[in-house]
Amino acid sequence: MNIMKMMKQASAMQKKMADAQAALAGQELEFQAGGGAVTIKISGAGQVLGVRIDPDVVAGGDTDMLEDLVLTAVQGAQGLAQEAAANEMKKATEGMSLPPGMGL
Repeated sequence: MNIMKMMKQASAMQKKMADAQAALAGQELEFQAGGGAVTIKISGAGQVLGVRIDPDVVAGGDTDMLEDLVLTAVQGAQGLAQEAAANEMKKATEGMSLPPGMGL
């Protein structure tokens, strides 16, 4: 492969990666725990955008359960964001002849 072709491919890859990052930032994903008792909204880039807690859960006074639900919801939302990022990166690198071990 000649150097000009490699540079052109690298430039195209940078553009695709920037587009993928912009797409991720624009995605809004939600994860619910406890049957909707706690809902976390997160961007595809992993930024937490909102937290919603059912007032009945708070009124119950079981803070240990509420903490567990919040933790579960945050971890679940992060998992959704990671999955979205992996899918976007896969799309961004489709058709590119990357050296072995350089897949994203």
